[in-house]
Amino acid sequence: SSGKNAEYGVLHSKDDASSTMLSNLSLYLRALLSICCMILLGFTDDVLNLRWRHKLVLPTIASLPILMVYYVTYGNTNIVLPFPVPQLLNVNVFDLGILYYVYMGMLAVFCTNAINILAGVNGVECGQSIVIAVSVLINSLINLNADCWPEHMFSLYLVCPFIGVSCAVLYYNWYPSKVFVGDTFCYFAGMTFAALGILGHFSKTMLMFFIPQIFNFVLSVPQLFHFVPSPRHRLP
Repeated sequence: SSGKNAEYGVLHSKDDASSTMLSNLSLYLRALLSICCMILLGFTDDVLNLRWRHKLVLPTIASLPILMVYYVTYGNTNIVLPFPVPQLLNVNVFDLGILYYVYMGMLAVFCTNAINILAGVNGVECGQSIVIAVSVLINSLINLNADCWPEHMFSLYLVCPFIGVSCAVLYYNWYPSKVFVGDTFCYFAGMTFAALGILGHFSKTMLMFFIPQIFNFVLSVPQLFHFVPSPRHRLP
């Protein structure tokens, strides 16, 4: 009897391990699908010079695989309210519902375009992406001992290859540049970070890593909305 129970426990643990591997594979493939869609958009933008309204709509469509797998796998739309809201309303957690998915879709749009806006100088696109990716790597390594370690382990699966690819590109993109990354790399990097933040459950932390890009976006608003002339490649 004890032998059968032990054998059942081994089989049960193998089934759990297989289920976890399949779940991680599904997350990984959906993330790659969204990233590939953004690479195609970046290439199209380099060739056809798309308008800004297209750059806002198409990343939202490309983020649908990530949002779908998030809905099926997690489905958690609760947020922890910051201080002092819980003391005033006596509520610690608030359910955003469908608005949480709107927020994640907007996060994908922001990440992809934020890297693209802060560009135009040799090495800037790859350099800022490596800085953000290394920050994500350190954050994930720190949280491997936490209860949410599976999500951070998944983020390592994506961010480690990304750092390797970006370092190789930076070697040739550094001044004087031999390779120009264009919008293709910018959208590739941005969607990678969006996938990391959404599927790794640290989207708010990801936004903290984008503080320089947020500051640059605020400076670029007059040019983006054509209040002042906007050249094709510029820094504000």
